[in-house]
Amino acid sequence: MDAHGIVEEVIAGLGGGEGVWISTFTAAELHRRADEIDPALPLAGLPFAVKDNIDVAGLPTTAACPDFAYRPERHAPVVQRLVDAGAIVVGKTNLDQFATGLTGTRSPYGSPESVFGGGLISGGSSSGSAVAVASGVVPFALGTDTAGSGRVPAALNGIAGVKPTRGLLSTLGVVPACRSLDCVSIFAGDVATAERVLRVARGFHADDPWSRRGHRPLIAEPRVGVPEELDFFGDAGQEKAFARFAGDARVDIGPLLEAGDLLYRGPWVAERLADLGDFLEKNPESVLPVTRRVLETGHGYSAVQTFRAQHRLRELKAAADRMWERVDVLALPTIGTTFTQAEIAEDPIGHNLTLGRYTQFANLLDMAAVTVPNGFTEDGRPASITLFGPAFSDETLLLLARSLPVDDRITIAVAGLHLSGEPRNGELIDRGGTLLGPARTAPRYRLYHLPSGAPGLVRVADGGASLDVELWQLPAGEVGGFLAGIRAPLGLGRVELDDGTEVTGFLCEGYAAAGAPDITASGGWRNYRMRGAN
Repeated sequence: MDAHGIVEEVIAGLGGGEGVWISTFTAAELHRRADEIDPALPLAGLPFAVKDNIDVAGLPTTAACPDFAYRPERHAPVVQRLVDAGAIVVGKTNLDQFATGLTGTRSPYGSPESVFGGGLISGGSSSGSAVAVASGVVPFALGTDTAGSGRVPAALNGIAGVKPTRGLLSTLGVVPACRSLDCVSIFAGDVATAERVLRVARGFHADDPWSRRGHRPLIAEPRVGVPEELDFFGDAGQEKAFARFAGDARVDIGPLLEAGDLLYRGPWVAERLADLGDFLEKNPESVLPVTRRVLETGHGYSAVQTFRAQHRLRELKAAADRMWERVDVLALPTIGTTFTQAEIAEDPIGHNLTLGRYTQFANLLDMAAVTVPNGFTEDGRPASITLFGPAFSDETLLLLARSLPVDDRITIAVAGLHLSGEPRNGELIDRGGTLLGPARTAPRYRLYHLPSGAPGLVRVADGGASLDVELWQLPAGEVGGFLAGIRAPLGLGRVELDDGTEVTGFLCEGYAAAGAPDITASGGWRNYRMRGAN
């Protein structure tokens, strides 16, 4: 497909997914860019998204705070490198405000849901970038990563996330969170695409005081360490998923976790005020309450406390460096458990810390990291592994990530037009879907014939029935693209089966059933059709 055809596909996908995009270029601007591309360039015609705390000329930079917005005159250097290689910037994506948070729920522009539905958070702060990739709109996107923002959203959306060594990608033109720790990160549907982008995006920039040069030899068969013990916060599914991964040695990660605690429970939170303090002081009402609450904790640390924390971090860094004498790579679950948007709303600060438990030490301890999907839990939640290495071990991590055998299929319950023999069943088959067989829901649902001609399965509190469905397995990497073709009021959620298990499945929002014929008595869409319904 030529660049114009790719642009048309991107434009068609921009309307899907609430709260994903903050601003985009017009169709005419995207086609004009496609006309200018030299097909011999390494990323020729490849569309991408940019987190809206990274400058893109022609679009405002908001950092998810409308009153903070400004219009940059030029691209951030990392964006310019990609554009020079033939890639096409589509637009700017949503984020937790000022890149402060790991939930994807802290933005006035909305809270994008994970592509796996069920109210699952998308993860933050690079929420929009991850969902734009996972939904198949763009093949890659730029995010940022200070505490885990290039890894947590990748985990929750079943894609690859690369957090390079600090300074490997320039952070000029990036709104700082913690300037000494910030990284530009890369999201992609697979590791190979992320690596291709990284080759272009990396490079020393003389005007960037945080830019670094460095090299570490590639290790073809690295020694992999796994933790002596882990806390999965009661999530047996995530624990079982990580248990599928076997390392070569057991290591103590206590020093790493202690270092991670310094980021939000120590004086590094005050570094966020070094760049944002003046704006916060003059415009307190422009900042979301949860974001303001986090930022203002930085006022509570003295210079003495800061130096003490730096000294302790140095000791912890020495302990981490001794770990690299035993192993070349450390494997951890990216997140110990998952949360819904409703659960995050109950405890936004506490659950945010839980999400960052196995991510937020990386930049403090000068590590590189690569996140990859690790299949699904039995209840359909995405699982993920992050590989860590010392600074400039990026190539070794990517090589290992490409070789990991993972369980990467998800079970989906379909109740209507995607059933075997129905008009849209080919969408499952074309994406490598395999039929597991028939099933029935728990008696908690009603079925409606929607005005669009499709059926709508709605969960109800009372008066539900058990209905026919089919169970299909779909490769995880195909889920996002498959969902891109599904429009409201339908979406993925959790469907309870008559044996008490839950799977991912198609559900209809209740409002859409108002006035639609109730066809529950038929027992299922196929029975309804066979009885001669129009």
